[in-house]
Amino acid sequence: MLAELILLFFLFLAILLVVKIGFVIIKYLVANAIVGLIILGFTNWIGLSNVPLTALNVLVVAIGGILGVIALIVISWF
Repeated sequence: MLAELILLFFLFLAILLVVKIGFVIIKYLVANAIVGLIILGFTNWIGLSNVPLTALNVLVVAIGGILGVIALIVISWF
C-alpha cells in the first residue's frame, strides 16, 4: 500500500515536471517565432530577401529564431 502511494507520488511529480518544461519550451518557441517573423517581414519589406511565409518557413523561424531567419535568407538567394 505504501509502495503504491510512493509510486503514484513520483508519477505525479514526473507528469508535473514534463508539463512545466513543456510550457517553458512553448513560450520560448512563441517568442522566437514572433521575433523571427518580425525580422523576416522587415527584410522582405525593405527588399533584402523574398522569403514566402509558408508553414515550413514559420517552423524554421520558430525553432531557429534569428539563426533560422538568416538561414532562410541565405537559402533564398540561391
